[in-house]
Amino acid sequence: MAEDMDLEALYAEMLRQIKQDYEDSGFAIVSPQVEWSEIMLPMTDGIRLMTYICRPQMVSERDTDKIPVIIQRSPYVHSLDIYRIHGENLAKRGFGYVLQICRGCGESEGNWEPNVNERKDGSDTLHWLTECPWADCIGYWGDSYLALTGWCVADILPEKVRGMYLGVYGTDRFISAYEKGLFRMDVLTSWAMENAGFPITADYLESCRYRPQLAVDEKLWGRKLPWYREWITATKADDTYWQEGFWKMLKDIPSKVSVPIYLTEGWYDHHLGSALRTWENLSEQAKEMSTLSIGSWNHYSRNCLAWNSPCNLQNSEIQSMLDWFGQILCRKEIPKKNIRIYLIGKDTWMNLNKWPPTAERVRKYYLSQTAFACPDRKVSDAPEGIVNTYTLAEGNMADEKNVFSFTYDPEEPVMSYGGEAMLYSIEKVGSLYQPLPGWRKDVISFISEPLTQDMLTVGRIHVKLHVASDCQDTAFTAKVMEIFADGKAVNIRSSITTIAADREGMEPYIPGEITEVEINMWDIAWQFSKGSRIRLDISSSDFPQYAVHSNYAGIWSKQEYTRIAEQKIVNTSIHPSFLELPILES
Repeated sequence: MAEDMDLEALYAEMLRQIKQDYEDSGFAIVSPQVEWSEIMLPMTDGIRLMTYICRPQMVSERDTDKIPVIIQRSPYVHSLDIYRIHGENLAKRGFGYVLQICRGCGESEGNWEPNVNERKDGSDTLHWLTECPWADCIGYWGDSYLALTGWCVADILPEKVRGMYLGVYGTDRFISAYEKGLFRMDVLTSWAMENAGFPITADYLESCRYRPQLAVDEKLWGRKLPWYREWITATKADDTYWQEGFWKMLKDIPSKVSVPIYLTEGWYDHHLGSALRTWENLSEQAKEMSTLSIGSWNHYSRNCLAWNSPCNLQNSEIQSMLDWFGQILCRKEIPKKNIRIYLIGKDTWMNLNKWPPTAERVRKYYLSQTAFACPDRKVSDAPEGIVNTYTLAEGNMADEKNVFSFTYDPEEPVMSYGGEAMLYSIEKVGSLYQPLPGWRKDVISFISEPLTQDMLTVGRIHVKLHVASDCQDTAFTAKVMEIFADGKAVNIRSSITTIAADREGMEPYIPGEITEVEINMWDIAWQFSKGSRIRLDISSSDFPQYAVHSNYAGIWSKQEYTRIAEQKIVNTSIHPSFLELPILES
């Protein structure tokens, strides 16, 4: 009951904040009274979709006054209170507002099947809206799935649609679903359970652990879910599932866009990787008129730096959305290309000419077997003493052979805490205080000397390892952290890889051989402080941010059993293992 009360209080506070953001926006109220109407709008196949319309009362009375219109399309009927606040406040400021509920959701007719109907239904709706006599010009607005409904039609927009504001979503679904053959379960397994079209009461973590995952729908959820089965078996970007049909079409759309796009993202949003690929693929015509804005927040635009309360977060979407549509719909101006990113640790924003920026230098830190003393830590901090804690060194010791070993048991995975590709476990997303080094025997920590000056890393962090395992396939994870002068550590970036993914196109891995793997992390803009240390943790699991690797070769979702793996990491002059940071002058 207490948790329910807390959730109710949080929801009430969110509604209050949205209203306050409109009041603080600087956009004057031109019509204190608004009028709502609703219609069951027929699509070309006869299915009718619930469509809500809010307009300034003076416009709805005459029905001939032309006004700019902002449209959203959503499957989330539980958010109607939020949409009503948007509609009323936009209409008070001279905009028309249209909200359509997606097919098969709420009072809309038809069957709910995620994604596949949004292009046709969105196109039908936009063409209807362009024929409304009161619609002067149109802007499309949406976050997450509401952004998907916008991207679905971004290349077939009627002339009246002058631009789009699309947040926390990207059009390359494979990037949002997989990292080196391992599924982002906390994002998509949880979403499938909540949006299956029928109630699922099974325990979430039990569902994620179920083997084979391919049968979890029938065995635990009560009904086969074909689209989920497709997600969890198409593990490679070149699989037919991603290269044909809806997802291929969606991936190709940005290159065909001709209107300005405001693309907003968060450093700790689970769609960040896909969204940055979307920006990269945006047509040059559109890119020259578009904005890319990346702030320090999660999927819900909330600060997720546990160690900091920034003064310059600028996480009100209301302000930037109104500014954007005020420019392109009200003043009918064509915007100029703009890339703005928030610098974590510095609490400032930086404007760039391109993304990603070119690193001014690359700083490498090698894995050294020299034991790290952990001066701020007592042996009693860990039940079995300080273990697996070594040095992260600039410059490789060419004559030394550094070998690090640990045992990985898939039945006892490292639980995700502090990450970027998570949704269900949203409280564990972001930059959070981390356990002390050597906190588990299957986690190896490497720690640098204190930095002699501030250091700004912008772009993609990479970890390259030379590894060996006694299994035909397995996983390796990396987490990069900053240890502040007080000894507390916070995560910056993490990711995962598998031996099979890094040997794609090569002969199958022979257990015991040394092979190279690369752990690619999503982009970040982070300023390390003078006096801080860099910490790198290596392990083999990060659950449920990623599916647990069974230590058997093959598609992860088809594995019925697990086995224990004996893992080794090697760093020599011939087989270097290191952390690579792209550096900009701050």
